[in-house]
Amino acid sequence: MRQFLTDGRLIDVILGLVILEALGLAFWCRWGDARVSLATLLANLGAGGFLLLALRIALGQGWWGWMALSLLAALFAHLGDLAGRLRRSGSGLASGQASSTPARHAP
Repeated sequence: MRQFLTDGRLIDVILGLVILEALGLAFWCRWGDARVSLATLLANLGAGGFLLLALRIALGQGWWGWMALSLLAALFAHLGDLAGRLRRSGSGLASGQASSTPARHAP
């Protein structure tokens, strides 16, 4: 069991589940009553998937360049997800609306 956890096979299983989730969400967005764009959902899943891929490469002692590219792809997917969320919220930070988190003031 320890080897299953440390050699990356568990990550392979999780990545397979992420792919199945992406297919299920694509089906739901196409034929269901989805109120979220498929692109935003896939960007969110892609960010997590690329982070898992980077972890898989690190556990398998792969070339550092592949891990860096995977992390870069996760960044771009995350930025795409954020852009979709800001676009969907109407104006978000671009219009100068206040953040939903309270500001901290010095005493």
